[in-house]
Amino acid sequence: MPELIKVGMADYKVGKAPDTIISYGLGSCIGISLYDPQAKVGGLLHIMLPDSKQARASDNPAKFADTGMPLLLRDVLALGAVRSRLVAKMAGGAQMFAFANATDIMRVGARNAEAVKSILNEMNIRLLAEDVGGTYGRTVSINLENGSYKVKTINKGEKEI
Repeated sequence: MPELIKVGMADYKVGKAPDTIISYGLGSCIGISLYDPQAKVGGLLHIMLPDSKQARASDNPAKFADTGMPLLLRDVLALGAVRSRLVAKMAGGAQMFAFANATDIMRVGARNAEAVKSILNEMNIRLLAEDVGGTYGRTVSINLENGSYKVKTINKGEKEI
């Protein structure tokens, strides 16, 4: 029986087919998936911030792109994924609030998306699809049977990327 595995904010989970992994309520956060289509193994990470070095000390590495991505990669490989077959998809990175005279530091969503892309590039993992930006929240899920990555939004419906 397929299981629905829930990922909280600043959290990640990995699994195998036929399970689905889901994360609710991405605003400026990013939901990044890694998936091996042959092994049917994958994972989903819900990051809040791009860089752990620019934040106060945190005992939760899944909160940051730079520390969460290596954990996700390690655990997906441990389940039987092969690094050369991994592909990524991501969604989120919205600008949820408008600020007058906003500085770059306030662009958390855009900075999160840029950080994830940079880390994927360093890891030599191909980003197949993305749905980032905008001013609206998202819920994302990955079906580990077929790699289908669904993005649900209020007022915009559901789409697969």
